[in-house]
Amino acid sequence: MIKAIHRHLGAAVMERVALLVNHVLQGEASAVERLRRHAGKRVQFHFSSSPLTGWLPDELTVEITPAGLIDLPLEDSGAPDLRVSVDASQPAKTIANALSGQRPAVEVSGDASLAADVAWLVDNLRWDVQDDLARVVGEAAAAAIGQFAAAASSALRTALAALVESAQRLRRMATGEGTGSEPPVR
Repeated sequence: MIKAIHRHLGAAVMERVALLVNHVLQGEASAVERLRRHAGKRVQFHFSSSPLTGWLPDELTVEITPAGLIDLPLEDSGAPDLRVSVDASQPAKTIANALSGQRPAVEVSGDASLAADVAWLVDNLRWDVQDDLARVVGEAAAAAIGQFAAAASSALRTALAALVESAQRLRRMATGEGTGSEPPVR
């Protein structure tokens, strides 16, 4: 029963992510044009060693539509045209790195042209949250919220980096790594 709930929750989250990605894509005509060239192709994202296993799927496959957007296919139709494997074992570190502009370590295999366009999207596509917010609350409020969000994001980056550093230090202490001594025997 709980596994079924997790599966449905994961599917709902992935649907919302696809909607968000399509919203961002629609804001950039050159991104849509790049994807239109690959209509009908499938990209599979594989998340290895995720602590969210059970809540979210280990793999997510998207299909590129003729409109240059993405869709979640209803059925599996064989091997993807491009497979992107992401190490999801340390989500906090991955998020901290992403917030600081670092790409996560990925392994890519498949269609080279599609891979190049996906890499371009990752490097160049950004969600202008403040612009979307301005449509709802107005320019001045959106600017104030944007400034607050930038400060909060900076604080979150700093906190996550400190958390990752502390976790690594604790791991080294627990294993005796770098101290010249053996870990405690239990």
